[in-house]
Amino acid sequence: MNTATAASANPAEHRPQPGRPEKLRLGDVLVQQRLISQEQLQQTLELQQQTGRKVGRLLIESGVITEELLADALARQLRVPFVNLKTFPFRADVVKLLPESAARRFKALVLEDKGDTLLVAMADPLDLFAYDEITRLLKRNIGIAAVPESQLALACDRLYRRTEEISGLARALEKDLGDAVDFGELTASAGAEGAPVVRLLQSLFEDAVQVGASDIHIEPLESGLQIRVRVDGVLQTQTQAEKRIGAALAQRIKLMAALDISEKRLPQDGRFSVRLKDKTIDVRLSTMPSTYGESVVMRLLSLEGGVRSLDTVGMPPDMLRRYRQLLGRTSGLILVTGPTGSGKSTSLYASLAELNSSELKIITVEDPVEYRLPGITQVQVNDKIDLSFSKVLRATLRQDPDVILVGEMRDAETAEIGLRAAITGHLVFSTLHTRDAVSTPFRLLDMGVPPYMVATSLQAVIAQRLVRVNCEVCSEPHAPDAQEQAWLDSQLAPGASLQPRRGRGCSACNGTGYAGRVGVYEMLEMDAELTQSASRADPAAFLRAARERLAGRTLTHHALELVRQGRTSLAEAMRVGYDLED
Repeated sequence: MNTATAASANPAEHRPQPGRPEKLRLGDVLVQQRLISQEQLQQTLELQQQTGRKVGRLLIESGVITEELLADALARQLRVPFVNLKTFPFRADVVKLLPESAARRFKALVLEDKGDTLLVAMADPLDLFAYDEITRLLKRNIGIAAVPESQLALACDRLYRRTEEISGLARALEKDLGDAVDFGELTASAGAEGAPVVRLLQSLFEDAVQVGASDIHIEPLESGLQIRVRVDGVLQTQTQAEKRIGAALAQRIKLMAALDISEKRLPQDGRFSVRLKDKTIDVRLSTMPSTYGESVVMRLLSLEGGVRSLDTVGMPPDMLRRYRQLLGRTSGLILVTGPTGSGKSTSLYASLAELNSSELKIITVEDPVEYRLPGITQVQVNDKIDLSFSKVLRATLRQDPDVILVGEMRDAETAEIGLRAAITGHLVFSTLHTRDAVSTPFRLLDMGVPPYMVATSLQAVIAQRLVRVNCEVCSEPHAPDAQEQAWLDSQLAPGASLQPRRGRGCSACNGTGYAGRVGVYEMLEMDAELTQSASRADPAAFLRAARERLAGRTLTHHALELVRQGRTSLAEAMRVGYDLED
């Protein structure tokens, strides 16, 4: 039995029949199978005459029928398989028998090579023109499988990665540059879309956006040039190329960011925006001289993805309830802590989005401004012109704000101004790079902030990390190995147990076993005892009281709770635990 037949609800009835499909009217098929009424069909046909759109799409958008029901109905009528692409075991060599341009144009994917016949998934099995064109391109007999259109579009994005295109463009660029290249000549063609370097960069950005990457790394090595993308916090190698094209890429990128292309000995920072498939991406650029050339890292920020709400960042319900009570206060300091890339900015922007209203004046002081929020005054720090955090923060206090976000408390002066603002009737948010919530107040003291200011202004400290989420499609029970079991036993109460899960890797998660990330949190609220200990700068008393408050509600406990729920793996929880223990 083939995999597509196994996915069918009725394998014997839905066995694929090679040959051109019969010409049918979709509406008649749906009425015949009693999935829609004759009245609903008539209304949709009238709407089709007005809009010119397909009947199936109009029925789906109006909520009369789902994509899955529509595909299954066509499969039954045509006696072909209905395939769930979320779990289908694709083979890259088979899929790429059909070029990407044709796959997207005709909304089709090659599923299986059966020797004399190719099994092809089609979002619209009634499209006879698409069937004929696919047959012409493949030069083989084809059998049809019906699939939901949205599943097919997502599968195309996963399967038609631009790895080959990027490698091919890199090779073309190598040939274009020749043995003795003058990279300065590339500056004259900054807008030439046909230049190999421009096409290579465009493909890099499109691939990164397609897989949800947060960063692109272009790294010159002794043996060549390595290009990697970071997906869900983990770097994945995109391609390897000749080292000599690295300088051309770095130079073109620096031109796009209006940086000094002649300066290769010092690090440079910049930014620019690119538009890809009607989507605007803000790119933060960092270059750094290395032994074998300039290393380039680009952080990708979508300007159209919107700011996440507090309900979706992953805070436990009881913590979210307490945190919202803190947001209702009119003064005080709330700090969010954690290492770089732990989601601090996401949490802070979600907080500001919840507070944002016409009744409040909200000002942010950031370096850089990561997301644009309507109705909020956002200021970009610029050390080159002496526009520092402390200078902007002083000016901010004269702007009559209600809420202030300080991107990071980097020095004692900025921290002291922020704490004074919190004491004098402003709600202040900021970040610190500390390991956990308990150690944060003493980081402020180490910076030279007076103890009384920390004690009277600090309302709460939130520490957070990000863990990868198990792929819902391929998640399965996981038996811990000896090391995992030993760590688990050290964290759980005597007699307690849990059954971990993890993804085995499938086409839906690109073989990683994970799909997305979620926050892991702990929150320390300042009370009278903690405030008194902080004001006396008594570390022992503060640590003892703080650990009592956080008992059972630490970062490690939250990570283990996600393991218990099956949302993340034991390996991810251990990573958080070991990070805190180091």
